[in-house]
Amino acid sequence: MNNLTTTVFIVDDDSAIRDSLSLMIEQENLAVQAFESAETFLAAYKPGCRGCAIIDIRMPGMGGMELYEELLERNILLPVIFLTGHGDIPMSVQAIKAGAVDFLTKPVTREKLMTCVQTAIQKSEMALSENANHLESLSRLGDLTDRERDVLLLAVQGHPNKYIARQLGISHRTVEIHKSKIMHKTGAINLLDLARIVHESGLV
Repeated sequence: MNNLTTTVFIVDDDSAIRDSLSLMIEQENLAVQAFESAETFLAAYKPGCRGCAIIDIRMPGMGGMELYEELLERNILLPVIFLTGHGDIPMSVQAIKAGAVDFLTKPVTREKLMTCVQTAIQKSEMALSENANHLESLSRLGDLTDRERDVLLLAVQGHPNKYIARQLGISHRTVEIHKSKIMHKTGAINLLDLARIVHESGLV
């Protein structure tokens, strides 16, 4: 699977459904990968793939909700649309609360399906972008010494240099030196930019 290609993954044990959905999606010039079971999908999937998954709720072996829970457990950023012929209100509420994009009942119209797919793809792009920002921010902070990190956390909370110096038992001048090194290592252009980097890293 090419991580750069936007792909719609279909997981359904009904071959006729797989073929029908694949045809609809391919006619929208989107790549499709279809799987007959959750297990075969998990074996083939590579984290970081762009796109979304259309997953049947009821399948032999691992069911759709179990598959979705497994994706969450593996921290796989893949928006999911549930599709089923056995849908009910409690099940749909459970799916949406768990973070699914939508819950569709078979048979589904092309218009409804593609609206959900486009929404899911947009969500995928946003999630991948946020994850990339997170990794970049972690990388920027990775070269900081323990002391620089201490200064950083107090600085982004808005504390002045004198307060930071007292809290850490160092001189005012040493705080300034640490701040200068922090700005250089992280590439931050100002304190606000530094706070953004720290926030995206999940450090605070």
